[in-house]
Amino acid sequence: MAPIIHVEHLRKVYKVGHEKVIALNDIQLDIQKGEICCIVGPSGSGKSTLLNQLAGLEKPTKGCVYISGQPISEMNEKQLAKFRQAHLGFIFQSYNLLPNLTAAENVAMPLMFKGVGRKKRLTMAKEELKRMGLGKRANHRPTEMSGGQQQRVGIARAFVAKPEVVFADEPTGNLDTTTTRQVLYRMLDIAKQNDITFVMVTHERELATCADRVITIRDGRVESNVLVDEEQKQHDRAEMFKDILEAENKAPPEPKTTVPASSIND
Repeated sequence: MAPIIHVEHLRKVYKVGHEKVIALNDIQLDIQKGEICCIVGPSGSGKSTLLNQLAGLEKPTKGCVYISGQPISEMNEKQLAKFRQAHLGFIFQSYNLLPNLTAAENVAMPLMFKGVGRKKRLTMAKEELKRMGLGKRANHRPTEMSGGQQQRVGIARAFVAKPEVVFADEPTGNLDTTTTRQVLYRMLDIAKQNDITFVMVTHERELATCADRVITIRDGRVESNVLVDEEQKQHDRAEMFKDILEAENKAPPEPKTTVPASSIND
């Protein structure tokens, strides 16, 4: 089966004054559909630059990124915008919620770009917020919610249209340890239920113990690309989320609860 993300000889060079800084140097990698992939590495290693390249947020100096066989590195801004709306979701460290909109209205925004009617998209948004444990916060604005709650709104927004790939840049960087585990659990749970490829950059290597694949970046190169042993992964997830699983009285994996693609444009 062809990988959902394919990277060929990716190189990114920035000009800083009269100097050239090589942020990425000959990156080659594949990520399979439905994988939970963590990109880790020290500060300045190039991991966030790599995420921006994978998501089409920056153009490479050389090489190409393919998502679902489409060369996103070669698309113009109009083509990229259309592709992102149809196939990608994003979770940001800084939440990026619109302060004048309610939680439900923020979550519903990707559906608006897909042409979903207001009533239906708000209904879908509220259902997604319920899955994130925020059903009672649907009509609250960001200023009326804690940081952890705002991040869960951001997660709901990323997943509501069931994109093929969700990119997350340090999504737990502003959260405490307990909230980090709760947020990570929600992200992994929704991704696995809906067979969504989830690519996360994090400086917290312990979070990568829950991934299917761990890519380590150092000095702009792939230092290692490891497919995690299934038994070890299940053990690590059970340990990390033990109290959450006990509280919810469930154990992974859950039955899939996908939203048919045809229903989004109804």
